[in-house]
Amino acid sequence: MNKPLTKTQLVAALAEKMGADKKTAASALDNLAELVAAEVAAGGAVTLPGIGKVSCRARPEREVRNPATGETITKPADRAVKVTVAKALKDAVA
Repeated sequence: MNKPLTKTQLVAALAEKMGADKKTAASALDNLAELVAAEVAAGGAVTLPGIGKVSCRARPEREVRNPATGETITKPADRAVKVTVAKALKDAVA
């Protein structure tokens, strides 16, 4: 299995694909990440065509068990990030 791309490698590849310099590509990547994070934190969802959908889902309050002690406690309601992979990406990998 290959190692994941680092941000530096991703910026370099994006700059080459865009025909722009690395500073512009890094700015584009950072701005995209900020936009996605802000939208998901606000409870919305972002669809990245060909990649997937990033959304936030609410998880209700629930009973959980500490495996070390066996003690049952109530975990408060929280939110979790959910990523759904696009069919195009699934097909490209298969």
